[in-house]
Parts: sequence; structure tokens; C-alpha cells
Amino acid sequence: MQQQILRPVAEQRYREELEALRVWDQFNRKPINWQLSPKAVRMFILGSGKPLSINGREITIQKKYLGNDALVERCIITLAGNRGLMLVGEPGTAKTMLSELLSAAISGCSTNTVQGTAGTTEDMIKYSFNYAMLLANGPSREALVPSPLYVGMEKGILTRFEEITRTPAEVQDSLISVLSDKVMNIPELGDSGLLFAKPGFNVIGTANTRDKGVNEMSSALKRRFNFETVMPVRDVKLEKQIILNEVQALAHASGIDQPLDETAAELLATTYHELREGVSAEGMRLEKPHGVMSTAEAISVYYQTLMGAWYYGDGTMDEKQLVENLVGAVAKESDEDLAKISSYFSTVVREKARREGGAWKRYYEARSRLK
Repeated sequence: MQQQILRPVAEQRYREELEALRVWDQFNRKPINWQLSPKAVRMFILGSGKPLSINGREITIQKKYLGNDALVERCIITLAGNRGLMLVGEPGTAKTMLSELLSAAISGCSTNTVQGTAGTTEDMIKYSFNYAMLLANGPSREALVPSPLYVGMEKGILTRFEEITRTPAEVQDSLISVLSDKVMNIPELGDSGLLFAKPGFNVIGTANTRDKGVNEMSSALKRRFNFETVMPVRDVKLEKQIILNEVQALAHASGIDQPLDETAAELLATTYHELREGVSAEGMRLEKPHGVMSTAEAISVYYQTLMGAWYYGDGTMDEKQLVENLVGAVAKESDEDLAKISSYFSTVVREKARREGGAWKRYYEARSRLK
């Protein structure tokens, strides 16, 4: 019996697709130590469009990243070269998901990761020592405890560095020599203390552009990366589909066997899109909330509402619960945001309710939950 885990990593979640692509990919060109060719990596992330015939059976590679296809292609080529890849953008724009998918397809491992925080130290990204062994036998490779950057160089795989700008400047700058020379100096090991990176090694960093408490990257470090800006979703229909896709996966992992309400997803996608852009579909200007109106937040709101319907109700999603969860997600940065949401309901939602009725009317009537 397979052990259940809360969140399977990409290489586990898409194991069948990755195995099929390795068979399909055998005649394509690929960089040294890559599990898949750039063509197959692109197909893994962006989908095959039509079924592939592999070993006598048909398999369709699903599209996992619903965004800019050209950006994905550039990311893959960057990682095949000698410069790191830096994904920047507002929170909740799927930077981490794209980083994980790239690592799973290229290296077969997406867990070689540094999670950047204000408390991240240099030994957390490079190496440390088992002090009991160090005291007993002195400095040696056996006493060394490798961290993600060391593992990536030693094995020739990608190292993911999440929220790199949350780490102190001196920790960030410890990457400069590694990215430039592809070598790590370990002075404790003396003459044998040089680790040369194997082919396949590279670094994928992510950084948010709106979060507070970030540390600006030095110009020297920036020059070691190719920067790609991941933009928020601009299309309501696409955002709705992303919400449904992600919540479907979350519900399946949690054992929630409940059909998704597409109308509720449309209400939420429209609300997030219009508040994020500061203008309604009808051209009415809106005050943007201080909080991040990201697709990731919309997914969380929808999933919370679905769970409430599953555990407390009859499985039917309720607009009142949707509004309550929306307030909890949006109005956490500033009390002013609650007034902005209320204004949105009293103007835009009211007009949509009058014109379209149905779910929009119920959504407007639930405005009493804006507390």
C-alpha cells in the first residue's frame, strides 16, 4: 500500500507523464545530465496538445503552466546555459510552481531547495559539519553535511532558491563565485577542498516584487542570472480555469469527492481580476486593495469555500461563505481594504446583479458578510 502524503512533489504527481516522455524523448538532443531534452521539458510543462503514441498506448501530456509559453521556452534555454534563472514577479503568480516543474523535468528532483528567510545562513545553502564527527576525526568529507547548493553541484542537478531576496545580502552574495566559476571552496578540507560542479548544475531563484522585508540583490549577483518576469493572469477565463484545475487537485488529495461549481469560480476570478487591475469589465475605475490579489489567493478562497460546503453543508457552494472567505483573504494587509471591497460590491457587483441576476444577485445579497 502506497503511503499517503499531503502534497506530492511534481516528480511523484506526474510520474506517469515523465516516464512516458523519457521513452518518447530518446532521439532528441539534450544537455549533459538532463533527464529530458528541452523539447520534452517544454512539452511536460505546456502539454502535448494531442495524444502521444508510446509503447502501443496513447497518453496526453496535460498543460500545467497556463501562462506565457515563450517565457517557459526562454527559461529552459537559460538553464541549459551557464547563467542562473531568476523568476521575479508579484506574489502568487506561479513562480514556485514553474520552478518545481522545471526541476522535476530536467533533474528528476524538485526537492533540492533552499527556502529563503531572514534567518537563512550561508551554511544552510552550502554545507555544514557534523560536529561530533568533526571533533572525533577532524575535518573530512564524511563529517561534512551537504546543503542544497553543494548537492546540486555534486550531483549535477538544479538547486532551487525560493524567496532569495528575503535572505541577508551577505548570504545572497555567497552565490556569486559559485555561479561564476562553478566551483565551491571548502577551506576546512585543505588541498582537497574544491568542489567542481558537474554538468546539469544550475540555480533557479524566485523573488517577489511587492512583498515587504526584502533585501535588494547586488548588481554583481544580478549579472549572474537571466531575469524573467512572471506576470499576473490577465484573462478572466484563464484565471477561472487555473482556479478549477488547482482546486480539483487539492480536493482529490484531500478525499473530497465533490463536483466543482464553475459559476463560483467565475465570480471569484472576475472579482480578483477587476480589483487587481483597478477597473471593472464595464470600465468603472476601482481602488486597488493593498493586499495581493493573486491567483494563488483566489485558489485558497475557493478551496476554503469548497471545504466548508463539504464538511458543514450538503456540498453546494454558498455565496455567503465565498464572501466571508474573500474578506479573510483580502482584508489582512489593511483595514482600508475592507472598505474597498465593500465599495466594489455596492457599485460593480450591484450593477452585475441587476443586469445578469442569478449567481451575481446572490453574490450581491451576501454583501452583509463584509464585516
